[in-house]
Amino acid sequence: MTNVMDLFRLDGKVAVVTGASSGLGAGFAKALAQAGADVVLAARRTDKLADVAKQVHDLGRRALVVNADVTDPDSCEAMARETVAEWGRLDILVNNAGVGTAVPAVRESPSEFRRVVDVNLNGAYWAAQACGRLMEPGSSIVNISSVLALIKSYAPQAAYAASKAGVLGLTRDLAQQWSGRRGIRVNAIAPGYFASEMTAEVPDEVLLPFIGQHSPLGRLGRQEELDAAVVFLASPAASYITGTTLAVDGGMSGH
Repeated sequence: MTNVMDLFRLDGKVAVVTGASSGLGAGFAKALAQAGADVVLAARRTDKLADVAKQVHDLGRRALVVNADVTDPDSCEAMARETVAEWGRLDILVNNAGVGTAVPAVRESPSEFRRVVDVNLNGAYWAAQACGRLMEPGSSIVNISSVLALIKSYAPQAAYAASKAGVLGLTRDLAQQWSGRRGIRVNAIAPGYFASEMTAEVPDEVLLPFIGQHSPLGRLGRQEELDAAVVFLASPAASYITGTTLAVDGGMSGH
């Protein structure tokens, strides 16, 4: 009889985390290692990955540092190929690399808008495409979207909201294409407001009242609360879940 807790284990799996150099991505990498996976740490700022790699090693798992720019399809292909060349498999992709801006729509330049979409939406596609080509049945892709794909923001964030909403459409379509035919599950997480590099730029007197008004839990989320959702969707515990979006937002999107 299967022990339900064993379904959350990732022993023998290889996970790629983009944007793993800091913040939420670094947390995801450590959580996946705690669940038993070896982790590929991918980012443009590879100098910041050494500390994350050490923490993965300290958890008894292997870590591979890869320089990757998700806006470049060739870089994503190289990331996926290096993963398989090094460890022989690629089971999990956490599409976490992202950027955010808060610019009024009448002032946002074409280059600003395109940059956000290029990283958040196009980058998620290029990484998924590259990894999906090499994944075996039973693999999982977890796209990190945002609660702002579901609700309005406290700030002018057209590019960010549009790109993250696009990730949800991308998730549904890739699930339709790959889940039955290739055995690759594709899901998204829509995080609410967590302590991160992005939220650190927002004054508490602006952010906290907004959260208090719109979230039933009335607080910032904690890293481990998001880590648990990532591990769940990446693991066999979610083997019958694909094409869905899991909001981890303190109830904000349902409020």
